[in-house]
Amino acid sequence: MLPTFLQLKKNSKKAQKDTAEFRMVLIGDCATQHIAQAVSGYAYEEGIGLELLDTDYDQIFAQVMDSDSELYQYQADAILIVMCTEKLYEAYCGVPIGDRGRFAAEKYEEICRIWKRLQEYNHPVTGKKMKILQFNFAEVDDRSFGNYANCVENSFLWQLRKLNVLLMQGAQNEGIYLVDISYVQNLYGRQRFHDEKLYYIAKMPFSTETLPAIAREVISIIKAIMARLKKCVILDLDQTLWGGVIGDDGLEGIQIGELGIGHAFQEFQLWLKELTKRGIILAVCSKNDEEKAKEPFLKHPEMVLRLEDIAVFIANWEDKAGNIKKIVEILNLGMDSFVFIDDNPFERNLVRSMLPEVTVPELPEDPALYLSYLKEQNLFETISYSEADQDRTRQYREEAGRTSLKQQFATYEEYLEQLGMVAEAKPFDAFHIPRIAQLSQRSNQFNLRTVRYTEEEAAGLAEDDRYITLYFTLKDKFGDHGLISLVVMKKEEDTLFIENWLMSCRVLKRTMETFVVNTMLEEAKKADAVRVVGEYIKTPKNAMVEHLYEEMGFHPLGEGKYEIITAAYQKQKTWIERAE
Repeated sequence: MLPTFLQLKKNSKKAQKDTAEFRMVLIGDCATQHIAQAVSGYAYEEGIGLELLDTDYDQIFAQVMDSDSELYQYQADAILIVMCTEKLYEAYCGVPIGDRGRFAAEKYEEICRIWKRLQEYNHPVTGKKMKILQFNFAEVDDRSFGNYANCVENSFLWQLRKLNVLLMQGAQNEGIYLVDISYVQNLYGRQRFHDEKLYYIAKMPFSTETLPAIAREVISIIKAIMARLKKCVILDLDQTLWGGVIGDDGLEGIQIGELGIGHAFQEFQLWLKELTKRGIILAVCSKNDEEKAKEPFLKHPEMVLRLEDIAVFIANWEDKAGNIKKIVEILNLGMDSFVFIDDNPFERNLVRSMLPEVTVPELPEDPALYLSYLKEQNLFETISYSEADQDRTRQYREEAGRTSLKQQFATYEEYLEQLGMVAEAKPFDAFHIPRIAQLSQRSNQFNLRTVRYTEEEAAGLAEDDRYITLYFTLKDKFGDHGLISLVVMKKEEDTLFIENWLMSCRVLKRTMETFVVNTMLEEAKKADAVRVVGEYIKTPKNAMVEHLYEEMGFHPLGEGKYEIITAAYQKQKTWIERAE
């Protein structure tokens, strides 16, 4: 259940500015004080240290176009732009009837000028461009044409819808993210979403009832920008993926398909299948006999999900918290990357108490409400997508196979030798830029300095002679991991400084980190660099690499920096061959 606006207002007063992880400016053409309180309060609710500057009323252009405005002096990571439909309608009414067919295009051009000006700004410390969060427009029809507004190009409804489509197209550009206010209005209905009296008196276009939902959408995007992403759904089976109990009711007795409540479970599975297509991993954790638990996936004609959609399948009679730990170990993801879905309140409470980092939605009792409830939670927000995401389930299923193989060998070295690993190390190229940017945005644990790139920034590095860029891929006898690591080294006189080194945790402990260091030093020799210097900047999530440089033979220089002399470096042993 969402907190109330009053609760969020109280939360906003508790935020500590000295612990801010993320700084944001709020500008709008309407009153934004309540929006600022809701967003700040929801950030506190989610454990995010957000520092928010709420600027003066209706000063968008003044703030954006003046290089000395408080917007730029604030040195924000992001800006939230609130434009309301009510002001849009006032502008529309001021346009001659014969010119209204161009209204949406001209308004969009105006917004694009704002975006372009903001993207010219680079953060003075990080050098990064400011992220832009833009409200779209809640759909309103003045009914001057009635239903015929859908057929008249210069009607307000037509132009409003066209403008929202144009915004969607524009948001495909790097660093621009739409906050879907129209979705929130659809969720609540116009009468609950908009308080006429509040707008007339205070120029506040959103009711206080719906401000928490609006704040949730904003914070979801900020969490995605900060790489706080959900990556895996762990599913119970009986009464969760189908109605009934497979062990008692048998294959013919479970409810799944077009009839009755079975349709709700089928729709739920269809949604889960769509999640896998955009990169979310599915796992099963069920109290069941494994053979019986797998039977519907193999034999039931109306099951949407099949075994190939499940990365890890665990069905036994052990406690679910322990089994979830096994799944986490196999997938090698952070515990806070997981969502656990189970119809049983006992199991949910057990996992919440023993694994508090795992997100456990409080499912409704009625299975017919599962899907609408989970959609409303918006647990799987993302700011990027690439075709490689579609292969993620396959990659993790292969990982489970590797884990099984490992148990067959007496020593870990024997296991690594049998994997037949081959890696590729090449400079950034246009084909891999989307995956390079995505990896930088998603990686938290094996990330030495937590530098993140947009596609534009990654492409810029590839063209800059001051940098040596490397991406790494890895494959073995079980399959192809794809692009799993990247390194960016900056040339500084006789030194190469490792500006960025990150790696997918899927390939840890396979000597891939050794292979990367060997490659970095080979590049240093080619560049006639005397030394290579690395830096570790601690974050709440990257403790696992705190001593990595020392383990790789670097010598500490103090203040988190380490160096290795190129001429003195001896290539270290690894079980990975370099692809020709």
